[in-house]
Amino acid sequence: MNLPRDQVLDIFRETKALLEGHFQLTSGLHSSQYFQCARVLQYPKFLHLFAGEIARHFEYADVEAVISPAIGGIVVGTEVGRMLGARTLFSERKDGKMELRRGFELHSGERVLVVEDVVTTGGSVFEVVEITKQANARLAGVGYIVDRSNGKIKFDSKHFSVLQMDVIAYRPEECPLCGEGIPVVKPGSRGNFS
Repeated sequence: MNLPRDQVLDIFRETKALLEGHFQLTSGLHSSQYFQCARVLQYPKFLHLFAGEIARHFEYADVEAVISPAIGGIVVGTEVGRMLGARTLFSERKDGKMELRRGFELHSGERVLVVEDVVTTGGSVFEVVEITKQANARLAGVGYIVDRSNGKIKFDSKHFSVLQMDVIAYRPEECPLCGEGIPVVKPGSRGNFS
């Protein structure tokens, strides 16, 4: 059973994890809304709730490892892995490229689930999927909390999101908020928002 959309949005609003303003997303696009999942995931009951939705969706996929892109996906990926009894690891950027570090490795044939907090263009997830393929591991699926593309982003495997929402995003040169002179904020792990 999936959580009702309104309930998920209420949780994001209650925890001040759904921000309104003028934001530059990790993808470089601009938007008037930003999902700051770290704010909602700081509460164990909501982390458990959202990770549980993802874990239930993949409970029969024989997941052996869960990998998440740093930094946003680490907390939810670790909880999903715990729930599935799977090993958890994360990838991170070095010189702009997503890679495995810290001695992490995927094994050939291993069934891997990629878990992320928010997907807009899917860029980080596609990079992690590529890491999985390069290791000759088997992609069991992709799970994430918020799908800002409202189902438009497709991965080459089974995928699931707790919330789908069509959040409008603009290329910077076409952004009406920039045109109005509203200052842009870069939230998230690679930005200047705290």
